[in-house]
Amino acid sequence: MALPMDPEVLTLLQPLMDAAAALEPPPIGDVVTRRERAIPLFQTLGASREPVDGVEVSRHTLPTADGAELDLAWYFPTSGLPGSAVLYLHGGGMIYSLAETAPAYDTAMRGYVAATGAPMLLVDYRVAPEFPDPTPVEDCYAALCWLAENAADLGVDPARIAVAGDSAGGGLAAGVSLLARDRGGPAPAAQVLIYPMLDDRTTTPDPELAPELLTWNYNDNITGWGALLGERAGGDDVSIYAAPARAQVLTGLPPTYLDVGDLDIFRDENIAYAARLVAAGVPTELHVHPGCPHAWEALAPTAAVSERAVADRIRRLRAV
Repeated sequence: MALPMDPEVLTLLQPLMDAAAALEPPPIGDVVTRRERAIPLFQTLGASREPVDGVEVSRHTLPTADGAELDLAWYFPTSGLPGSAVLYLHGGGMIYSLAETAPAYDTAMRGYVAATGAPMLLVDYRVAPEFPDPTPVEDCYAALCWLAENAADLGVDPARIAVAGDSAGGGLAAGVSLLARDRGGPAPAAQVLIYPMLDDRTTTPDPELAPELLTWNYNDNITGWGALLGERAGGDDVSIYAAPARAQVLTGLPPTYLDVGDLDIFRDENIAYAARLVAAGVPTELHVHPGCPHAWEALAPTAAVSERAVADRIRRLRAV
């Protein structure tokens, strides 16, 4: 028997689900169509949030080792800085950049900064398939180094920098934490992983997950990982920094917060990762929200379960 959706979430998502059902699903590997359809969705998500006061944004540029320049947005409260900061990595299945997702993430960053008081750095990392692995995670790691190197000018304690992200960004945050550990780089004070995309081997449909309830489905997942890893996806030659679920050793990682819905195809890989972190001696907080699909709190922000999840994230970010 398939798991049911939370009734309140279902009511709020029904128009989106009806609109999606009226469209022909894009085939595996069709990144272009997925990007085209993502743009109006993220615009709608951004427009649906209330305006936020007391947050400003400064723009910066990060030169990369391969000669590119990444856009950085530094969101900070106008009422003073607490000393902590967060590197936030946006979601998008490894195939959506801020070109598609910016409206939603601009409002999300403002909301988190206003609620936590902690400034956030949002980086427009390069995405696949134009920029396959290792470019996305290396861009994100370079942003962590930039934040640590510029901490004094930004009013930040370099020992109080967290990495956070949702979906693909959550997977990249986990990869950045692994890179920082293995390279002896800036050590994150915490990692906040919101339904992270961790394992390229998640390709077999779960019979308990009704296809019509999936806001990120298995064909989407195969497309995203295929764009990032090419023919290596699902094989033995995949970096732990690209797919952190493949890491054999999880000791030495920062205290972790992780949440996921039980209607998310990432559910099992997320639970397994949290369990392995605990076994490795990493303080870990895990929430599995019944009746919630991928990105439910962004798609149904007024649902009670969405408000609880966001409140938990805010609590953890305030504690950095």
